[in-house]
Amino acid sequence: MPAVNPYEEYKKQSIMTMTQGELVVQLFRGCSKRLNLAVLYMEESNTEKAEESLYKAQRILNYLNASLDRSVEISSNLHALYDYFIRMVVKAKIKMDPEIVKEIIPMVDGLGDSFQEAERIVHKK
Repeated sequence: MPAVNPYEEYKKQSIMTMTQGELVVQLFRGCSKRLNLAVLYMEESNTEKAEESLYKAQRILNYLNASLDRSVEISSNLHALYDYFIRMVVKAKIKMDPEIVKEIIPMVDGLGDSFQEAERIVHKK
């Protein structure tokens, strides 16, 4: 029987106990981290690592987009933003241009901050 990694178990458990809002905030943080790493790797001419980071950021954005509740009015605006981010990530991947990624990082961070503030307000005691 394989050994259980305590850190992996802790990570899994903390994800399982997050609220939906906390999960969205963590997804934005992960996306931002991947985008920043992609910029770093592109500037170092490490194409393989840059592509991997961009792929992971794109997967997060696709997940956020797919999880939108289309019956809520703001979802169409979020869909447009996520779609724009995804198109820019694909464009950056094709051109290996860090400037394209640098353009969207502040927007991704700002949107993540907005979700974090909303989560704080909703769960304020």
